[in-house]
Amino acid sequence: MRLTLMTDYALRLLMHVARHPERLCTIAEIAQAHGISEAHLMKVTHQLARQGWIETVRGKGGGMRLAHAPQQISVGAVVRDMEPDFALVECLGGSNQCALTGDCRLTGMLQGALNRFVEHLDGFSLADLMVQKPAGSVPSLQTIRRLKEEHA
Repeated sequence: MRLTLMTDYALRLLMHVARHPERLCTIAEIAQAHGISEAHLMKVTHQLARQGWIETVRGKGGGMRLAHAPQQISVGAVVRDMEPDFALVECLGGSNQCALTGDCRLTGMLQGALNRFVEHLDGFSLADLMVQKPAGSVPSLQTIRRLKEEHA
């Protein structure tokens, strides 16, 4: 399985914006910092804004910022929002023409693996992707879950 470039770029964009909470970030600066086409980033920005992950400000001096704290942005949720589908094989898609449908257990196995993959990503927040966390930051989703498990 491979995530689309849109999802890859979305995660890079969110990480970049999270590193600069004190100001608005622009598509041009993110494109230059990551070597990504501005046209691609415009599409990514539009999708992230539609899904409520970022806020955009138009006009001179405009740009984007996170709509939520990095600790509140689930990596799994972003991946789900950005990926067009998770049809790893034909039988998981909408136009299934597989002759083995109903006589094969592969569908269930792959669906289970996909579910576990995305559930694993749900255990991480945007804050978990960041190398340096600001002093006094709120604990991430992963940290909270780990602490709950340790004290259970």
